Amino acid sequence: MPVTTTGPSTAERVRSSCARTQDAVLAVEGSAPTVTSVHHLRSSGDVVVAVPTESAAATLSWLAGGGGIPAVLELTDNSPLALREPVRSLVWLRGNLHALCEAHTRTLADEVASEYPHPGLLDVGHDATLLQLRLESAVVADSSGAEPVALDDLLAARPDPFWEMETAWLQHLDEDHRDLIDMLSRKLPPHMRRGRVRPLGIDRYGLRLRVENDHGDRDIWMPFSAPVDDAVALSRAIRLLVGCPFVNGLRARG
Repeated sequence: MPVTTTGPSTAERVRSSCARTQDAVLAVEGSAPTVTSVHHLRSSGDVVVAVPTESAAATLSWLAGGGGIPAVLELTDNSPLALREPVRSLVWLRGNLHALCEAHTRTLADEVASEYPHPGLLDVGHDATLLQLRLESAVVADSSGAEPVALDDLLAARPDPFWEMETAWLQHLDEDHRDLIDMLSRKLPPHMRRGRVRPLGIDRYGLRLRVENDHGDRDIWMPFSAPVDDAVALSRAIRLLVGCPFVNGLRARG
C-alpha cells in the first residue's frame, strides 16, 4: 500500500504539544521564569495560565495595568520514556500578559474548567493567580529545526486525537513489545540500526523512533499509509507498518 501521509502540520504539532505538555514556564523580562500550574490555549487566541500568587509574573502583570506586559510561555514536551535526551520539542508562545479582576478571574476559570478540567484550577484565588496571555506569535522547535506557525492556522488546528493515550502506548510498546520495535528497526538503513531504538512518539499520521548510539541521537519518522482516527485503526496501522499483522493487535494497559 503506497504511503500518502507526510505527518502533522506545524499548527497541529503545536496544538498537540500544548494539550499534552505539563512542563511550562512563563518568562517576563526582568524576572526569573515562573513555573505555571495550568496553561490552556483557547480558541479565542488567548492562553490562560495559572502562576503562584506571590510570583514575579503575577506582581509585574498587576503593576503593568491595562496595557499588559510582554511575556513568553515556554512549553517543554518531554518523552514519557527515560531517553538519554528526553526533550521532544519546545514551543514558545509570545504575547502580552494581562492581570484579571476578581470577577473576570471567576468567569474565565469556569470557562477553562469546562474545556480543560485541570485540578490546578482549584488553587486559583488561593495560592494561584490566573493570568491571560494574548497571543501574538508561536514557534516550535524539535530535532528537525525551528518553525513559526501563523496564528490563524494554529487556532484552526486541533490536537492529535491520541494525545491523551500516547504515553500509555509508548510505554506499552517499549516495555511489552520490544519484538515490534526490533522488527521496525530492520526497516531502517543499516547505518541507523547501530544503537538502541526506542519509540519516541505516536500520532494519527505515523510513528517516530529515537535511535541512541555512541555517535549521538537520531529521530526517524515512519508514516502510516493513511491517517487514522481511532484506537482500532491505530493498532492496525502499526501492525501494517511492522509488516506482520498479528491477530490480537496492541492494547495499552489500564
